[in-house]
Amino acid sequence: MPRTLAPFATLSALLATAAPAFAESVLRIGMTAADVPTTTGLPNNGFEGMRFLGYPVFEGLVLWDLSRTDRLATLRPGLAERWEQAPDDKNTWIFHLRPNVRFHDGTAFDADAVVWNLDRFFKQDSPQYEPPAAGISRARAPLLASYRKIDERTVAITSAAPASYFPYMVVYLLFTSPASFEKAGRDWAKVASLPAAGTGPFRITGVRPREAVDLARNEGYWDKEKLAKVDRVRLMPIPEANARIAALRAGQVDWIEAPAPDGIPSLRQAGFTITTGSYPHVWPWFYNIGAANSPLKDVRVRQALNYCIDREGLVTFLNGTAEPAVGWLKASDPDFGAPQNRYGLDPKKGRALLAEAGYTEKNPLSLKVMISTSGSGQMQPLPMNEFLQENLKQTCNVDVSFNVVEWQVLLNSARAAPDAAVLQGAHALNVSSPSSDVAVMARYFSSANVSPKGFNFPQWKDARFDAALADLAGATDPEAIAKATRAAHERLVDDPPWLYIVHDLNPRAMSPRVKGFVSPQSWFVDMTRISVQ
Repeated sequence: MPRTLAPFATLSALLATAAPAFAESVLRIGMTAADVPTTTGLPNNGFEGMRFLGYPVFEGLVLWDLSRTDRLATLRPGLAERWEQAPDDKNTWIFHLRPNVRFHDGTAFDADAVVWNLDRFFKQDSPQYEPPAAGISRARAPLLASYRKIDERTVAITSAAPASYFPYMVVYLLFTSPASFEKAGRDWAKVASLPAAGTGPFRITGVRPREAVDLARNEGYWDKEKLAKVDRVRLMPIPEANARIAALRAGQVDWIEAPAPDGIPSLRQAGFTITTGSYPHVWPWFYNIGAANSPLKDVRVRQALNYCIDREGLVTFLNGTAEPAVGWLKASDPDFGAPQNRYGLDPKKGRALLAEAGYTEKNPLSLKVMISTSGSGQMQPLPMNEFLQENLKQTCNVDVSFNVVEWQVLLNSARAAPDAAVLQGAHALNVSSPSSDVAVMARYFSSANVSPKGFNFPQWKDARFDAALADLAGATDPEAIAKATRAAHERLVDDPPWLYIVHDLNPRAMSPRVKGFVSPQSWFVDMTRISVQ
């Protein structure tokens, strides 16, 4: 008997040893969101939603080039292999669609699918109109005026005004298979759990609200050079920073967004990888200038607050995972310009400006700020805002109170009118924001994009800024573009619509099993490069 069983035992041992080589590789990510982003094709939960359930699954005509770390991410061809302004109309852009692209459900991506999706976002009487996705898309691409099919492989999109930076708005318009909508009985709520079909390197295989979304590699992806290296990805919402660290230490996840700063040293000691990198991010308070009787209508108050905060102290508090913000752009950026105000901790100047505006020791300024518990790019919102609350009281006798809400509620509030009931009397909103390109600058600060139409929540209007932005929109010469950008940014500093606090350094913590991660200068990451060993 022993002689008979020995070969079988040896074979079993060999198979057991060989088994891991054939096991599926799974990357598990702990997100900061309180719930999984929506899965109909244009995710909510800000840019964290776009990072994990946007571009990896549902793509745009234009995509981000995330291959480099030495410069800000630029654009690259996506579902359109090329594009150009129409020679006879600078408002119109012609997009030439990539051939032989199919959605995950096998249906063809073509001009009809493009128009169908744009109707979903911009045509309210279309059967496929999706109000939540439409609100996000309209705010991110506020210049889009019309569109039409030229032929099966060509689409024209027209902007409301000439804008050399218009492709930087188109990059946020993602495409879902029209067949997903039909399969769900023309019900977007049911599309979310089908799951929906995109064209990206990953496809959705399972959706469990508040728990996880599962993705699998798209073996039929159109870009064979970017086939994903991992077999599967699991995305898990873990909004509390210390809970994310506990999940990483316990081996429940392989990667966490935004680890708590005070936990980073011990994670390093335990062998986990900590990645940081500069990227176009600013963590501010949006001033509510437009509300009736808002104290922030006075530019002296807005400037004073920028002189009253201790940015260096906050950076130390964050264990060096941020850098001070004294404008929308970083001070080292060549487009920062030469504003008259160079903010730094200067309580004397801050108090003097407040006194000029009528706020003294006997009549202190009081502010109510809406903040979130977590969220995309929100860093550590509760302890950071508590730091600022104490800081402003000590330096300039400013009383700050908070209304704490979920991240998506805060995001929705940022598109509200200044006296809307949803704001509950907030004088400012703490919403982290990108600073990647001129299209984003236009979206947040152009007087044409005041809320609720666009992202200019403060309802800030500055004629000199708008003039510089108009120069930018029509410029093609790099020197002229740089000059106009500097002029526009100087106004953002001297007539501040925001309280500029810090720029995030994008910390993540990962298991040493995670390989190939690149931290580009972008809010987004190339998930196809990553492997788990």
